[in-house]
Amino acid sequence: MFQLKLTFDRELKDNDEVVVQLSVGEKPLESNETLLSMNLRSGQDARCWCANISNTSGKECLVAVTSPADAAVGKYFLSVTTGPHIYNPGNKVVYVLFNPWCEADTVFMPNDTERLEYVLSDTGYIYVGSIQNIVGRPWNFGQFEDDVLDSCMYLLDKSKLKQKVRKDPVIVSRAMSALVNANDDSGVLFGNWSGTYSGGTSPVAWTGSAPILQKYYKTKKPICFGQCWVFSGVLTAVMRCLGIPARSVTNFASAHDTQENLKVDIYLNERGEKLNDMTSDSVWNFHVWNDVWMKRPDLPQGFDGWQAVDATPQEISQGIYQCGPCPVKAIRSGEVYLLYDSKFVFAEVNADRVFWHVKNENGKQKLVKLREETKAIGKSISTKAVGKNTREDITAQYKFPEGSPEERKAVEKACSYLNSSNLAVCESTTPLPPLQAGIQLEVEGEKALWLGNPINLNIIVQNSSAGAWTINLVASCQLQSYTGKIEANLGSIKQTVQTEGKPVIQLPLNIAADAYMKTVTSVEDELLIKVNIIAEIQETNEKLTDELTLTFQYPPLKVEMPETAKINEDFTCSFIFKNTLSIPLEKCKLHVEGLGIFKMETIGQGDIMPGRIIKSQIICAPNKTGEKKIVAKLTSNQVKGISAEKTITITA
Repeated sequence: MFQLKLTFDRELKDNDEVVVQLSVGEKPLESNETLLSMNLRSGQDARCWCANISNTSGKECLVAVTSPADAAVGKYFLSVTTGPHIYNPGNKVVYVLFNPWCEADTVFMPNDTERLEYVLSDTGYIYVGSIQNIVGRPWNFGQFEDDVLDSCMYLLDKSKLKQKVRKDPVIVSRAMSALVNANDDSGVLFGNWSGTYSGGTSPVAWTGSAPILQKYYKTKKPICFGQCWVFSGVLTAVMRCLGIPARSVTNFASAHDTQENLKVDIYLNERGEKLNDMTSDSVWNFHVWNDVWMKRPDLPQGFDGWQAVDATPQEISQGIYQCGPCPVKAIRSGEVYLLYDSKFVFAEVNADRVFWHVKNENGKQKLVKLREETKAIGKSISTKAVGKNTREDITAQYKFPEGSPEERKAVEKACSYLNSSNLAVCESTTPLPPLQAGIQLEVEGEKALWLGNPINLNIIVQNSSAGAWTINLVASCQLQSYTGKIEANLGSIKQTVQTEGKPVIQLPLNIAADAYMKTVTSVEDELLIKVNIIAEIQETNEKLTDELTLTFQYPPLKVEMPETAKINEDFTCSFIFKNTLSIPLEKCKLHVEGLGIFKMETIGQGDIMPGRIIKSQIICAPNKTGEKKIVAKLTSNQVKGISAEKTITITA
C-alpha cells in the first residue's frame, strides 16, 4: 500500500466521482491490464487494485492505494480523472516491485536478516581464484543508485513480456538472464574473453554494477566488456532492484559440458601440454552465476527456494542465450527434467573429468586414457555469508557429499533423463586396483608466486615398492586463463628415470620469469599457471598423472580514511600502494567507487617502478547516511587487479 495526496480546487463532495488511473506503455488498455482504473468510492478488494479516501482536510484528500500481492512489476504513470477532467501530473510515476516482505508474494523471504542481505545490501563480495586460493573480490551492487531502477524498468520493457506475466518472478528472472548479456537483444553487457579489450573497459577493471547499468540506460547501447563475475554482479543488482532476493554464487572447477554426457574431456600432448582445439568442453577455474529466491508454482511441490540463473552467455536455451531459473533442490537430487536448463547446471557441478594422452604412432593419432576424476568438479561453491564479510560454502545445497549413496542416486537419476548415448558416468565404476609399481607423484613448490619471480618446482617420484621400475616422465608448464584457455606454453621436461635403489627421485622444473612475463603483459586477463605431469611405467604399462595450479601474488593496496563522517561534509580518502615486486608496473590505473559518496572514477598513475610508493587522494562529499563502503582496484599491464575496500559510517 502507498498513499497519494490530492489537492482539488474545492472541497470534495460525496457525489464527486474521482478515479485514480495507473497506466503502462504507449497504448494502455484495461483489457490487457496495462490500464488500471480505481474509483475512490468503490471500496476495498484484496484481490485487485483499489484506492480509498483515508482522510480529507479542506481541499486536500489523502488516498490509500492498495495493490494485490501478485501485481505486475513495472513503471506506472499516474493520472486522476474528475468527471470530464483528466489531470496528468507529468513525471509522477509509481514503481511496482516484487515484495519479499509480503507473505502472499511468491518471492516472500521470511527471515529478516536474509532479506537485509539478499535484497537491501548494496555491497558484497564475488569469489574468484582457484580451489586452492579463493579470493573475495569486493563488489558494489548499487541497486539504489541513480538511474539503476529506471534501467531495470527499461530492461523489463525491452523484454516484451506481456503485462500479465510481469507478475511472475520465474519469467522475469529468466528474461533478465537474457537481457544482462548483449548476445541476442542488445542487452546490457558484451561478453569478451579474448584478452584484448580496446574500445571498452576490461572486465577486471569494474568495481560494481551501477556504472554499467547507468551507462547502459543513458546510451541504450551494450557496454563493453564483461566476464562471468561481471554478468553475475549486474544480475544481482537487477534482481535486488526489482525486489527479488538474489546472491552471486561461485562454483570452483566448473564444468562446461557441451555434449550433455556429464564428461569433460581434457587432451594432453606428448609433452604433457593441454590442447585447446580437440574439444569444445572445458573446466573453468571458477564460474559465477546467481541464485534467486522464489516459489515455483509451475513445478511439482518441493522446489521452492533458491533457483540458479546465469546471465553469462554460454549455451543457447529456447533459441537465445539465457539460463534458469533452475531449482537448486532439483540440482541436488538429480531432477534434471525440471525447468529451466537444469541439465546444464547439473553438469556444471557434477561432471567427470577425463584425461587423454594424445600420441603420434606411425603418423597416426592415438588416444590413451590416463585417468578419470569423479570428484574434481563442483568444489567450494561459495557466496557471501549473511550479515558477515566472510565466505559461506553452500556446496551442500547443490550436491550431496561426493561418493555418498545419496550422491550416487542423484547422478543415476540425472543420467536417466539425459539424451546422450555416451553416459558412462552413470555406470557403477569399480575403484582402480593399486599400482603394481607402487609409484606416487607429487609436485613441490610455492602455490602462490610473486609476479616477476622465476617458477621453481620439484617433481617428486616416490617408489614405495621393492621393484625397480623404468618411468617415462613428461611435465609441462602452461599459462592459462580462468576459463582454461591456454595462452602460452612456458616449458616442459621429458625424462626417463630408473627407480632402482632410489626411493625418492627429484626432477627440477624451472621457468624463468621472462618466459611468462611477455604473455602476462600482452593479455589483459588475469592468468594462472597450470602444471601437468604424466608418468608411464614401462614394465607394467601403468600410467600416473598429477597437476598443480599456481596463482600470482601481488602487493596490497591500502585505503585510508576516517571511520566516521557527516553527511554533506567533506572528508579525504587516500589510496596507497607500494610496488614491492621486482618488475615495473606499466600504465597503472586506479579505479575507485563509493556508493552514496562518489561515482566510479579512474585515475591514471603512470608507471610504478620497483620500490616506489604512490598515494592518491579524493575529497569525498557523502550524500547518504549509513554504513558506506569505498572499493578500489589497481590495474596495470602486468597486474590485472589488486582490490581493496574500507567502510565508513556517515551520520546526519
